[in-house]
Amino acid sequence: MQTEEFMTIIDAHSHLWLKQDTIVDGKPVRTLHNGRSDFFGEEVQMLPPFMIDGRNSAEVFLSNMDYARVSGAVVVQEFIDGIQNAYLQEVAASYPDRFKVCAMCDFNKEGFLRSACELIGSKRFQGVAIPGHRLHGSLTSDEMMQMFAEMQKNGMFLSLCLHEDNHQIPEVKEIAREFPSLKIAIGHFGMVTTPGWLEQIKLARCENIYIESGGITWLFNSEFYPFEGAVRAIREAADLVGINKLMWGSDYPRTITAITYRMSYDFIRKTKHLSEEEKAAFLGLNAKRFYGFADFPALPYIKNMSE
Repeated sequence: MQTEEFMTIIDAHSHLWLKQDTIVDGKPVRTLHNGRSDFFGEEVQMLPPFMIDGRNSAEVFLSNMDYARVSGAVVVQEFIDGIQNAYLQEVAASYPDRFKVCAMCDFNKEGFLRSACELIGSKRFQGVAIPGHRLHGSLTSDEMMQMFAEMQKNGMFLSLCLHEDNHQIPEVKEIAREFPSLKIAIGHFGMVTTPGWLEQIKLARCENIYIESGGITWLFNSEFYPFEGAVRAIREAADLVGINKLMWGSDYPRTITAITYRMSYDFIRKTKHLSEEEKAAFLGLNAKRFYGFADFPALPYIKNMSE
């Protein structure tokens, strides 16, 4: 029987929801049928077509994680999915050994600080997610800075995606400097296929900033598996800031409309451009340290019928 060497793998960027039903910048995002959604007026395949009810649940994700032998996952939030705080509280309570979950507010509406402080004070979330690429205002507004102070006080992490034009980079440096104990994870691998992406990667030179690769297979979708351009980008980033500041993320479930969940990291396991030690750090050990995961349940190798 074929077996596999076990490696701790942690997904630093995933999403969960029971239903999409929101408006972003006046445009709808709503669950339809067969895994499809109305996305800003266009019908798109938001989920794999076998998820016919549109429910992107923790249980389905755990089944994927167990099969792919992914020990834990960080669940972030995005405006296009709607605010999922209520559901993610349930997820964190039900599966505390597998998930770290992020709270989110409508950061584009003045007065969000009160809600943010209530969520932080509830102790039910381990982080806060900010889709900065969809943010209208400043990351260093008075409300934002007060929220970051509360997060630092409560030992929370910040999951942050940035706009590809890099205008937010000075703000992120200010946040990292002002709140040196606030752990910050920059998502989408710095929008790696856009000009100037290495400027986002360089943020990891700040002691409390790490980079995660959520969405990297989406950004290199035109290449498809084994995503050689993505591997080269990981190698370049590692040479620039060190492999210990980089973490794997899948951007589940949107990315698995094109590939399987396992494929979203398997191209890294199989590449010759990273050492085994670098792979172990990137795929799990860095995230375990950064997010504070403890021990995980054993995930045995399950043989495929096709083997």
